[in-house]
Amino acid sequence: MRFLWCAIVLALTTTAGWAQASAIPSAQPGADLTTNEHGHKLLDQMVAALGGDAWLNRSTWVEYGQTSHFYKGQPDPYVVGFEDYRRAHPYAERVVPVVHISTLAILGLPGRDHRDTATVWNEQGGWELTFKGKTEVPKDEEKEYQRVRSHSLEVVVKDWLKRPDTTVTYDGSTMVGRRLGEKVTVSVDGDTAVLALDESNHLPLSLTFRFRNETYKDFDTETVEYDNYQPVAGILTPMAVTRFKNGDMVSQRFLTKVEYKSTLSAELFDPDAPLKQKPK
Repeated sequence: MRFLWCAIVLALTTTAGWAQASAIPSAQPGADLTTNEHGHKLLDQMVAALGGDAWLNRSTWVEYGQTSHFYKGQPDPYVVGFEDYRRAHPYAERVVPVVHISTLAILGLPGRDHRDTATVWNEQGGWELTFKGKTEVPKDEEKEYQRVRSHSLEVVVKDWLKRPDTTVTYDGSTMVGRRLGEKVTVSVDGDTAVLALDESNHLPLSLTFRFRNETYKDFDTETVEYDNYQPVAGILTPMAVTRFKNGDMVSQRFLTKVEYKSTLSAELFDPDAPLKQKPK
């Protein structure tokens, strides 16, 4: 469940091209374009649609919303609020579950939000914080978090696409739900991420990757779908993110507010800092 608060990141994708999405015509492969060139062109258009420089240069931001978990397609009855604080460089994330407790509602008195735990992630690992101190996140949860993050849209764009041995191919049309998209595959060092981009505006519809199951030695498939894009500070932000594993829904995040800030306190991302009721 600790991994549920994190999320996932996850994230969005690709490299340069700073026009508005509505002004960019849909890129159709022609005889003068290789599948590699056309794939790069679509990824450039995707970054432009997301906000161009504004999206690429995000430094710190905060996401507020609610999340729910699913098991074998069935929803957990509990929906939990969260505050997700993120820093791009050096990478760090702090996820704070927000639980509303209203024990005096029978008397007509309002309850209050509780922030009694937090999970801090960085390149070295993850820690769960309580008022008693910190404990390391279990290794299996850490592996899952780092796996999802290493295949996030942002990592694919800012890391994978800069490597000289990366290949990009256009794989034709695809469907995500009822939406028509164009499929682009990015591969590097034996790893692959498949992006589906909306045919009309080039925004990411989904990102899919595979990884080997350590227990059964076969491959599992993870997919993150993005929906309900809203403009925030010049950035097209997906306000709904759904995660699937082997076709089964795993979790959903619905954002109610996003703040792109120039600075956040370094203390937020310090696992040794004492837990406070509400981080500032």
